[in-house]
Amino acid sequence: MASYTATITAGPEHIDELGHVNNAVWVKWIQDVAVAHWHAVAAPEHMDAYLWVVTRHEIDYRGNVTEGETVLAETWVPEPPRGARFDRHMKFTGTDGKIRVEAKTTWAILDRASGRLVRVPAEVAAPFLS
Repeated sequence: MASYTATITAGPEHIDELGHVNNAVWVKWIQDVAVAHWHAVAAPEHMDAYLWVVTRHEIDYRGNVTEGETVLAETWVPEPPRGARFDRHMKFTGTDGKIRVEAKTTWAILDRASGRLVRVPAEVAAPFLS
């Protein structure tokens, strides 16, 4: 599996009234890291031909992150796609080595020109699975 990592530091705009990163921010970070992985790995012609949409999020919140704290985001695709969909896994780990958030998201691929679901082409999936 070809994983992708990014470092994220919580800013004041990410913090809710409880003093930690808001749950909605975690969802945005999940999307941001997934999109960054796509841009880092996908061939330009695949980026021109296809779009991805989320069909499901499963998120486990295991710890809080406060303003100024940094997490390491790691994402990977553990299994080949099923038709138009595949599951992406993600974890956010604090500098103390403890996992703060884990997620499994299901993504579906759309043909950019038609806006319709298509089977994930093997050549599109391959760089994420190797």
